[in-house]
Amino acid sequence: MVLESALWIPVVTMLIMFVIQLGKITYIYYAIRNSLYTTALYLSVQQGVNFCDIPDDANVQAAIQFGVTGTSDGSGTPLISNLTASMLAVNIACVDPATGVVESCDTSLCGGETGSVRPDYLVVNIPGGYSITPRMLFLSLDPIPLSPSVTVPFTGTTL
Repeated sequence: MVLESALWIPVVTMLIMFVIQLGKITYIYYAIRNSLYTTALYLSVQQGVNFCDIPDDANVQAAIQFGVTGTSDGSGTPLISNLTASMLAVNIACVDPATGVVESCDTSLCGGETGSVRPDYLVVNIPGGYSITPRMLFLSLDPIPLSPSVTVPFTGTTL
């Protein structure tokens, strides 16, 4: 019985560690997805958003900071360790009236007489992914890139 226990204890220990790491990865994935959803929801109701200049628009930056730190000015600490505002990307999507398919909006009208583009949806994601390295006893594992994406309808106004 001692010999059998000596053989099975490492296997059971590794199995328990695997389940714990799987739970950790799942928790972080959904925490990041919640952060992206918060960013998208905050931005989807804003007024006067300039989607022709997404990286420099103050509303977009405030939404990203709100999703990452919980404050629109970025003064708080990140809610998820190693998640920075520069990792998040905001894109716009429109419904093609002819086919009904959701696709990337045509921004060629930006700066013209018609003004900026009014999207139907906002897409917030992490293009480069958020890497997490699982820890296992006596094993060296490769990082796992988590790439959640959130799409919400846009109900605010544009410039």
